[in-house]
Amino acid sequence: MKASDLFVRQLEEEGVQYIFGVPGEENLDFIESLRTSKITLIVTRHEQEAGFMAATFGRLKGEPGVCLCTLGPGATNVVTAAAYAQLGGMPMVIITGQKPIKNSKQGQFQMVDVVQMMHPLTKQAVQVASGDRIPSIVRNAFRLAREERPGAVHIELPEDIAAEEVEGTVLPREGHSSSSADERAIEKACTMIKEATMPLLLIGAGANRQETSEALQSFVDTTGIYFFNTQMGKGVLDERHPHFLGTAALSGNDYLHCAIDRADLIINVGHDVIEKPPFIMEKSDRRQVIHINYFSADVDQIYFPQHEVVGDIAVSLEKLARCASKSDADMSYFERIKKEVEIHIAEGSDDDRFPLLPQKLVATVQSVMPDDGILALDNGMYKIWFARNYKAAGRNTVLLDNALATMGAGLPSAVATKMIHPERKVVAVCGDGGFLMNSQALQTAVSLKLNLVVLVLNDSAFGMIKWKQEGMDLPNFGLDLENPDFKLLAEAYGAVGHTVSASADLASILKHAFDATGVHLIEVPIDYSENHKVLTEELKEKTCIL
Repeated sequence: MKASDLFVRQLEEEGVQYIFGVPGEENLDFIESLRTSKITLIVTRHEQEAGFMAATFGRLKGEPGVCLCTLGPGATNVVTAAAYAQLGGMPMVIITGQKPIKNSKQGQFQMVDVVQMMHPLTKQAVQVASGDRIPSIVRNAFRLAREERPGAVHIELPEDIAAEEVEGTVLPREGHSSSSADERAIEKACTMIKEATMPLLLIGAGANRQETSEALQSFVDTTGIYFFNTQMGKGVLDERHPHFLGTAALSGNDYLHCAIDRADLIINVGHDVIEKPPFIMEKSDRRQVIHINYFSADVDQIYFPQHEVVGDIAVSLEKLARCASKSDADMSYFERIKKEVEIHIAEGSDDDRFPLLPQKLVATVQSVMPDDGILALDNGMYKIWFARNYKAAGRNTVLLDNALATMGAGLPSAVATKMIHPERKVVAVCGDGGFLMNSQALQTAVSLKLNLVVLVLNDSAFGMIKWKQEGMDLPNFGLDLENPDFKLLAEAYGAVGHTVSASADLASILKHAFDATGVHLIEVPIDYSENHKVLTEELKEKTCIL
């Protein structure tokens, strides 16, 4: 068979359902092999879009998503998505084409060293130099992409290798398992939990696995310990739980940090320093931290845990739940902080001024979203407000990126999510800046005949950077935008466009879009004047309960 046929057959063995991509002439043998395959090719309008979709597939399914592009500009376009998957812990396999490596007659046209370029952005980058090696290369790529910590793997398939005749055999897909933590590490962690007078549980992105979610639920129910999460840990446990304190959307000085600062032990499950820190450790702290994860901690000046439990998180938590039992620590302070957090989170949620305040936006979306509805957030000021104010009812019901934190990922992520969960309500939440970085993904959603809702928050500026600029007492400069007519833009793509003209209109427009078919874009004028007032000035004046 052709080497490209063998490649596709190995992908089928790996369970690949979709390949997202923008093909080029160097991929044509591979595309021909896909034509008769059971794998569905989703042609996107940009390589970055394809990569974001593949990474989201990996994030939601736990199996590597796959994207495809050509050499040169195709490969350089996908590097942001590679970094997005790698930093975010999302399993993904990137396949790029290349000119012939045995006898090329095109000189250096479009040539960059893609494998070398991908090395620092992936877990592995490799060129296929012989078609006979394809099964082992693909098998190893999927294993590496999936293994903790998950991430991106790159395979370059030159066009002459893809076309050559081979006598290869597909390798069977293998099972995988994680190792258990050392029993002495479990025993020490158990002792630390029992001796703590004010323990807190922190849930990070690495805990966002089905089996880990169940083990965490059992641990909280058994011990009665209060918990909070990082941004990428949202929804691992139902945030309506009576012991949920909140999301650390900021690294310090929020109302939630009154509890974090008072705790004498933080049981840190699934967090690593790639994610924006939920709290800052100081060498003078009396507080201790237990690091529980699949991998050891990356120690730096703000994160240096006193104890580590390294191994399968679910197994570690099951053992800790059995030995720790019900905590007899005094939780009254945390109860009071929870009430304070709830009071402050609610402020502004019923304010009907227009353009909408972010607090009102979040409260409105929360009121119409079903428990299993999914928000796919792009990166912008609203991400902090949703992380802080929105209560996620389950795993992967709020998808956000707090690692690379790239703009432009929210809409492609929502498109992939709707493909995976066609029966659930999916909403992309994008700022005007981030939306226009990958607005062509609307056409992908329309072509796929998806029922999808897209919120575009229009402040005609890069709002988060404006907030930072104001916080540094700098004059407003260089951050204002001129936007197109978003309603007309949506209609040009074949979607349905809406513009919110009063605060009270958003809920009814959202409900209408949910009940209708097709892709609906809703432009929401937003007022970010509360950013500095609430997230800077008010927090400076806060006093923790004594």
